[in-house]
Amino acid sequence: MHEVDGKKVTAAVAKLNQQLPLATRQSQLSEPLAAVHRAMLRSLAERGRPLEEEELAALVGAEEAAAALKRLGRDDLVVLNADGSAAVGAYPMTVEDTPHRLQVNGRPVNAMCALDAVSVGPMFDTEVAIESHCAVTGEPIRIRQQGERILAAEPSDDVRVGVRWQQPEGHAAHSMCMEMVFLKDGAAARRWVEEGEGDKSQYTLPEAVAFGAGFFVPLVK
Repeated sequence: MHEVDGKKVTAAVAKLNQQLPLATRQSQLSEPLAAVHRAMLRSLAERGRPLEEEELAALVGAEEAAAALKRLGRDDLVVLNADGSAAVGAYPMTVEDTPHRLQVNGRPVNAMCALDAVSVGPMFDTEVAIESHCAVTGEPIRIRQQGERILAAEPSDDVRVGVRWQQPEGHAAHSMCMEMVFLKDGAAARRWVEEGEGDKSQYTLPEAVAFGAGFFVPLVK
């Protein structure tokens, strides 16, 4: 397994925090709203779904529930459905269809991007099974993870995560997350970086896990 380039990971976390400052946004919430956001994340990890209306009302009161959801959606801490009446996800997990399918605590849920997929294990120190595909070759990619530790990776332990850096448009889940992908190995990663336009970076699997942990774990502390 590859060693982690700590400077590369630190720079990546800082860059993503500039483009999608989730931890800063959460820190600017009132404590009750921040607690709702953390509860939303736990619900996705433990139940495979966001908080439902009754659960949200139990946390902040029925009269405040809609306003709480609207604020979290406005800050892009949660992703709302088309009419804004319910959450469908909270970075890094969603019930919307994506290429990145997870099993967390025995329940299915999706990740919004490849980086998100390898971040759930570190967030909750839990075992996660990931199924996705290589953005270059289309070949299946399967990963098993316990916390920050990679237990298994297919087709090899040279699986990479690619990031095309960009500012989000609307929900990041529907824009920048579409450009954070799995790549089957170093050769596919080099091809992906060289083809097409944009500011692209690629990370080994251990680097991607450390990157995801550095970005997402502060949200659940």
